[in-house]
Amino acid sequence: MAQGLGYDVVEGWEQLPKGYAHRDVAGVAVDGEDRVFLICRGDHPIIAYDRKGNFLHSWGEGLFTLRTHGISIASDGTLWCSDDGNHTVRQFTPQGKLLRTLGTLNTPSDTGYDGKDTMTVSRPGGPFNRPTNLAIGPSGDLYVSDGYGNCRVHQFSPTGTLKRSWGVPGTGPGQFILPHGIAVAADGRVFVCDRENDRIQIFSPDGEYLTEWTDTQRPTHLVFDGQGRAHVSELWWHKGQTSRRHGPITEPRYGRVSVLDRDGRVLARWGSPDAVAAGSFAAPHGIAVDSKGDLYVAEVTWTFAVSRGLAPDGTHTFQKFALKA
Repeated sequence: MAQGLGYDVVEGWEQLPKGYAHRDVAGVAVDGEDRVFLICRGDHPIIAYDRKGNFLHSWGEGLFTLRTHGISIASDGTLWCSDDGNHTVRQFTPQGKLLRTLGTLNTPSDTGYDGKDTMTVSRPGGPFNRPTNLAIGPSGDLYVSDGYGNCRVHQFSPTGTLKRSWGVPGTGPGQFILPHGIAVAADGRVFVCDRENDRIQIFSPDGEYLTEWTDTQRPTHLVFDGQGRAHVSELWWHKGQTSRRHGPITEPRYGRVSVLDRDGRVLARWGSPDAVAAGSFAAPHGIAVDSKGDLYVAEVTWTFAVSRGLAPDGTHTFQKFALKA
């Protein structure tokens, strides 16, 4: 690990209440008080902890489908939750009161998507067709990656008015195959995890293509810390799959987490072929960083690994990593 940057897995951090379970944790976010919010696929969609892993509360029962996807927290402490099963991104109070909805409930846009295969997206559509994540810019603008059933980024004003959208299907600059995660840097640049193209594309605040980072693997989400470092969760390529960048996968490329500097250079990177081991990953899908630089990684272990016979039931779905002093 470069520049002495290192992390230790904190086993047993999450004190999940008795009777609770989450076979998939789709996303994670940390608020200004270092409270940790999970968005899960299960009976308790939103679960909140304090920084020590003590359970605070849960909510969201009946509000979400089984396809919750992403979560982010605004500076006012409100939560933005994407649900690719009902095609909305909704804003809630930390206690679960619905404040605002982007998109039309259960009404996907027309993109040619067949409902199963992202590669069937043949044309761009409006908001939304299975949206994935939301990020907030310095001016308060809202940026939504609209991925599984679309190929776009949508930019909204702070009040929720659609300002512009960009992206078409493909592998060229400004084109996407499953825009999956999104983050906005302090200078307003928009970073999009173009998952199936194995890259992170970087745009101006108004959607002008600037450059891309290609030293990444199926990036699922990205967050910045206070020093401008980018933290990226990266999904497995399993044998038999086909990467748009690397072609047919003949040997597994294991899931990992990478920490990158402002220019995309690797500062730390870890993971291993043993998906079950503490500190390794079965299906890294969401990531968050707190004020101390500690990382939280959400995994869709059931959907991506257990249900496909790639990991045993009971494999971790959420892990904390402490930044070494």
